[in-house]
Amino acid sequence: MDLNALRSKNPDHWSKAAAIRALTLDAVHAASSGHSGMPMGMADVATVLFEKHLKFDAAAPNWPDRDRFILSAGHGSMLLYSLLYLTGYSEITLDEIKNFRQWGAKTAGHPENFLAEAIETTTGPLGQGIANSVGFAIAEEVQRAQYGRKVVDHHTYVIAGDGCLMEGVSQEAITLAGRLELGKLIVFWDNNNITIDGTVDIADATDQPARFKASGWQVIEIDGHDPEAIDAAITKAKSSRKPSMIACKTHIALGHAAQDTSKGHGALTDAEQMAAAKSAYGWTTGPFEVPAETKSAWEEIGKRGASAHAEWKERFSALSERKQNEFNRAYAGEAPKKLSATIKALKKQTSETAPKVATRASSEHVLEVVNPIMSETLGGSADLTGSNNTKTGDLGVFLPENRKGRYIHYGIREHGMASAMNGMALHGGIRPYGGTFMCFTDYARPAMRLAALMKVPTVFVMTHDSIGLGEDGPTHQPVEHLAISRATPNTWVFRPADTVETAEAWELALTSTKTPSVLSLTRQGLPTVRLEHKQKNLTAQGAYVLAEATGKRQVILIATGSEVSIALEARKTLEEQGIGTRVVSMPCMELFAAQDESYRRKVLPAGPIRIGIEAAVRQGWDRWLLGERGREQKAGFIGMDSFGASAPADVLFEKFGITAEATVAKAKELLG
Repeated sequence: MDLNALRSKNPDHWSKAAAIRALTLDAVHAASSGHSGMPMGMADVATVLFEKHLKFDAAAPNWPDRDRFILSAGHGSMLLYSLLYLTGYSEITLDEIKNFRQWGAKTAGHPENFLAEAIETTTGPLGQGIANSVGFAIAEEVQRAQYGRKVVDHHTYVIAGDGCLMEGVSQEAITLAGRLELGKLIVFWDNNNITIDGTVDIADATDQPARFKASGWQVIEIDGHDPEAIDAAITKAKSSRKPSMIACKTHIALGHAAQDTSKGHGALTDAEQMAAAKSAYGWTTGPFEVPAETKSAWEEIGKRGASAHAEWKERFSALSERKQNEFNRAYAGEAPKKLSATIKALKKQTSETAPKVATRASSEHVLEVVNPIMSETLGGSADLTGSNNTKTGDLGVFLPENRKGRYIHYGIREHGMASAMNGMALHGGIRPYGGTFMCFTDYARPAMRLAALMKVPTVFVMTHDSIGLGEDGPTHQPVEHLAISRATPNTWVFRPADTVETAEAWELALTSTKTPSVLSLTRQGLPTVRLEHKQKNLTAQGAYVLAEATGKRQVILIATGSEVSIALEARKTLEEQGIGTRVVSMPCMELFAAQDESYRRKVLPAGPIRIGIEAAVRQGWDRWLLGERGREQKAGFIGMDSFGASAPADVLFEKFGITAEATVAKAKELLG
């Protein structure tokens, strides 16, 4: 490629793009680690986008109506960090660029949203960024319908590579975006034909433009190094009612000896080759030095949005006070003041009427009273609406013809759903929740992990949570899934025993600001176990004494969800036989672990034998059975140690020994 021709034709553009390339080379060289090629190849696209189209104010990274820029190809993080430094974002300083990939730096190996406000999402696991972007674009559409175009009117831009498009989640994302006609979503495909192992064709022969067209997208194909073509393509994309994919034919590691090779994907650290590349760019300054004229030009781009931001503030102030308060509350992640009283009223009614219902139905009862008072909730299901009980009558379905709809039919796209929900949470002003079967957390797992890593309060409604789902059999019966979710840092896993605990779990999930929640809910009906109304949210303590021993305490039964009623039945038998038995309901292990030791000691004192009861594997239980003053000789577990089977639920519980009778027998055995 003739770099001299590119330089001479567009010298101002070239100098700005060269700054990205030079900083990338310097940072990766200093770290002896990183990915140089993508930022070098996509620098022209990024420069045109930021200079001519992206609506942002570098002094206000949290401006709600800014355009969102998502680097789905997160390995090329120096592209993003260079842009943030050059345009004057205060958090990404030159020192941060110099400390790329080092301990304590905001410039991590892959972008992490919680390290700097201007980083919209955490990417690196390929495909997640483009899937997040669908959620960003949905959030924008919903809020534009709620608050009006004068307050919400922005685009979501994405840079994605071949790896992003090969990952299966990208298919879920692009087909959903096409169906929903998310015209404010614009994806740049870095079409450089290179992966780590070689050229793309060793593994893939997909016609990507045809794939996007078939999914309902506008597709524009351009030379990714021609600034005029890039500008024209973005202008055209912005006028489309369909989402747009701009296929940018680029050269990975442009101007370097490793250009157009697999080596160009990784860390380019050879000093002589780096010097030669900089010479080809016409770059004459030292390491990490950007000519003052070029830096000033970039900073002017960063300031350009200040006037648009000021105009937006004026338009926002014209909203009614009620609308302004609602908008600000939703973006602050604060629940309405009515929520607490609403939850308490439902709890009281439940304790008084004592219904026997599946906790998936309990969840629906909660949503029926919550959704009308929380306009920011946005629900959905992966083609299991009637089974997950996630849709309430007031929501309406989000479609191109109904942007005020607050319920999404995600189709059979668990991974895409979970990733899109993360995008909504990251966008701000939205409380997303979505449902599937607990077993299919396997499909949603990468996004669930990232929700925890990114510190966003996405709510994953997982029903049919044990062998209690019955005849569908072991393919659908989760046994290890609770342990998997509980093993994930910064995740609350709720397994409520009845409607009262379900209401408390939802209250916690909807007031969380940095922790995602997994609601593990039953298919089968459960009796109400909280018959005495308590104003306090006991689920917030993670575990509590549900029923106390009447005589000398000899046994503590610890149970979750559907097995709490089994524990109560076993307690009744043991008490009748003179064996004092306490029942502890443990709806959230993570919250119980967070309580101070004095409270945990009150709930789980030393001395009595302990039996855990849960229709799942034992992994994760030994802290409560053997630790916390427990002893192996005085501990037992009633649960699963294999996959399930196809049969009615009551038969399965009996055959697998998860019964009150088995619990009583285990208690007597341990008591000797």
